[in-house]
Amino acid sequence: MRLPDSVTGSFLVVLGAAAAYGGYILPPVPGQPIGPNVFPLVIGCGLALCGLAIVFGIGHSFEEEEELVPFEDGQAAAPPPQGRLYGLRALLPPALLLFYVVAADRLGFIVTAAIMVYVTSTALGAKWKLALPLAALSPFAIHLIFGKLLRVPLPAGLLPTPW
Repeated sequence: MRLPDSVTGSFLVVLGAAAAYGGYILPPVPGQPIGPNVFPLVIGCGLALCGLAIVFGIGHSFEEEEELVPFEDGQAAAPPPQGRLYGLRALLPPALLLFYVVAADRLGFIVTAAIMVYVTSTALGAKWKLALPLAALSPFAIHLIFGKLLRVPLPAGLLPTPW
């Protein structure tokens, strides 16, 4: 059974609104500009926006959906997988998590996250012209948000720490 996109998107909007409301009613910590209430508020708003995008079909092109080829007995078959290593993509998240655990202290957050972003984006089909800038910029953005703004200690590794 497949749910319509409007039902799925509406559920995400309600779930995001509940998370945002939960973050809104949490009391802020005195003396801290960003307290424990900000994270659920931001995540809830983002989830609600994604749900609205699904409800209104933003970013979805129905022409891109592949036609299913029926078998002789009338059942629909799934489209064939892409590439020889298509089945191994299911092992990518646990392998990258294990890589992060092993390599983050040695290589540092920036280098490890850049490798993870590049491998993930190319495995999902992105061309190297998109994957390389994404892998270079996203770890720095995450470092600025978590390391500088929220002051979460991230492993420095190979890179010098003053920056």
